[in-house]
Amino acid sequence: MFSNALLMLPDFGTILLGALLARRFEFQRAFWDGAERLVYYVLFPALLFNSILSAKFSLATDSLLLGAAVATLLSAAAMGFLARPLFRTESALFASCVQTAYRYNSYVGLALAQSLFGARGVALLALILAVCIPLANLIAVTTLARHGKTHLGRELVTNPLILSTVGGMAAHLAGLELPAFASSFLTRMGAASLALGLLCIGAGLAFKTVKDDPRSLSWFTFVKLVATPTVAVILALAFGLRGLEAQVVLLFAALPTASSAYILAVRMGGLAAPVAVLITFQTLAAMVTLPLWVTFARF
Repeated sequence: MFSNALLMLPDFGTILLGALLARRFEFQRAFWDGAERLVYYVLFPALLFNSILSAKFSLATDSLLLGAAVATLLSAAAMGFLARPLFRTESALFASCVQTAYRYNSYVGLALAQSLFGARGVALLALILAVCIPLANLIAVTTLARHGKTHLGRELVTNPLILSTVGGMAAHLAGLELPAFASSFLTRMGAASLALGLLCIGAGLAFKTVKDDPRSLSWFTFVKLVATPTVAVILALAFGLRGLEAQVVLLFAALPTASSAYILAVRMGGLAAPVAVLITFQTLAAMVTLPLWVTFARF
């Protein structure tokens, strides 16, 4: 576990540096708001598209890994949605926060996959992201659109993460090869997105308390950091995954929730404050839980 923690240290250190810059130096909130939009709408979609297009994977040979990851995501969403009948969660809070139970931070995931597993690990995670990002965003956007009565179709077709992953997978399946200058351009934007994205996560950490339904908020965190990785272990065994494949699926399952959950909640008229608090707590807690889960995955 100690070696895994050391490998993750640079990425988590970048997150903490973002928190330090936002609170101790002259980096104002307006700067970080612009940086977050740049990452969300431009840099990270470029990384997703290029990673999926260039990844060495096969839907035929890696179908079991993909099946385990999709089943894990759907299980997390199902457990998250249990909050409504279990705790009678208020509608606006539920629509805004349930996404934190099943969405995952792809910035952290890709950075850690590179640190822990190298190119093959990044390729396998890219395959998972290509399918699970549209699926997770579809569930989140549908839930928020139903609450806020916004136009679902418009939200889906303009979501940059859905567009980039679907486009990357379509290009990969079509055998598209980009010219060298285009590939280099996307690679540079992708590299910028990971560092800046991690800094923005740190800058967005909200060190405050909320009084909104602590049982539901605790449930969403429990589902994301404890229940979902547990389900992933069971599914990996059931699908016959071992070694690197099992570790990548468990890394995917154990990631803290997506920082873009806050952006989506704000954009679609949800409650931003409890989402920000959940992102903060899950991100900090994952610095402890992630090394444990990745170490446990070596079965």
